Amino acid sequence: MVALLRYWAGARAAAGVAEESVDASTLDVALDAARGPRDAAFARVVGACAFVVDEHPVGSTPHDQVSLTPDSVVEVLPPFAGGAGDFRLSAGGAGDIGLSAGGSGMIDR
Repeated sequence: MVALLRYWAGARAAAGVAEESVDASTLDVALDAARGPRDAAFARVVGACAFVVDEHPVGSTPHDQVSLTPDSVVEVLPPFAGGAGDFRLSAGGAGDIGLSAGGSGMIDR
């Protein structure tokens, strides 16, 4: 099954693309496929994200229990102001992107 991952805000910056297609039957397999070619900074960003699959928030459902159907759309949403986390995304040297705790809960770009 091919699912479309759509990256928003800091997740888009970390991924280096706005969206990509992955072959996966569950959310955890899709995220593993997305993490595969990328560095640890991307994995940290994705680890802080919330996910919406086919317009349904995933919430605390384990990712291996979130089934994807053919043509599923997965929104990858980093914490936003007033969101669940207090994270800060920052660009370092050589295009590295890091994630750190602290600040206002907003994602800095």
